[in-house]
Amino acid sequence: MRDGALVRVLRGVYGAPGPSDPPWAAQRHALLARAAALHLVLTGEHWFSHTTAAVLWGCDVASIPRRVHVTSLINPHVRRRQDGAAVAWHWTSAADRATEVSRALTLPVSPLERTAFDCAATLPPGPGLVVADSALRAGADRVLLAEITERAVGRRGVRRAREVLQHADGRAESAGESLTRWAVIAAGLPAPDLQVAVATRLGWRWVDLGWHAERVAVEFDGRVKYGRDRATAARTVFEEKRRQDALEDEGWTVVRVTWPDLADLGTLGDRLSRAFRRAARSGSPR
Repeated sequence: MRDGALVRVLRGVYGAPGPSDPPWAAQRHALLARAAALHLVLTGEHWFSHTTAAVLWGCDVASIPRRVHVTSLINPHVRRRQDGAAVAWHWTSAADRATEVSRALTLPVSPLERTAFDCAATLPPGPGLVVADSALRAGADRVLLAEITERAVGRRGVRRAREVLQHADGRAESAGESLTRWAVIAAGLPAPDLQVAVATRLGWRWVDLGWHAERVAVEFDGRVKYGRDRATAARTVFEEKRRQDALEDEGWTVVRVTWPDLADLGTLGDRLSRAFRRAARSGSPR
């Protein structure tokens, strides 16, 4: 540890340090290392769930969780605390165990559909939609999701989960797009379409989400696509400008959303509402 070759993962468990850049990669490595360490030291049947399971399945998350979520058959109130600040305990009955554990991954984990439900029931709606969208994109079964939701009637969070899962759509391509769409939903706007195709002078172009009738396009700009070197970034910015000009030439209003905008989904929703209403009043030619 003194020379940096090892880092403490949990009490008595050490591992190799992960990447330092980008920050999300370092956070993801730390979470997965803690999960692997817990699996080594825990006794009794257990499996990883909630946002930890989402990361293990490769789902998008709005932010990498600091704590590892573990579900077992032991009530957490009587469990010996193992690095309590780093672990969130959940429990379930033996009767539910068969439908709540998957052995498809290296670590025991809740099934993809159960993971999406748990996150939709316990996270704020925007982050819950992020996981649900990416779970559907990864192949989660909508029918099974509906069955899990119905079996959970009466439990805490099921009403929120039902609303989030109702709006989940596997066509969303990033966490930013999902959060932007939740801002639209929370603002009371009509449900937008996703991956909207628009014919332009440059050919067909697709926008993240929007409304054909009002000709409003919403684009999430995550900056990842701009690359690290100046030449790539400059070329990408130029192509994005040409693309936006072509969309606007067809009468479309383009609203661009960035990560800082997602810090306040209410304010973003107000901004999107104003753009939608202006376009609706203008009666843009269809």
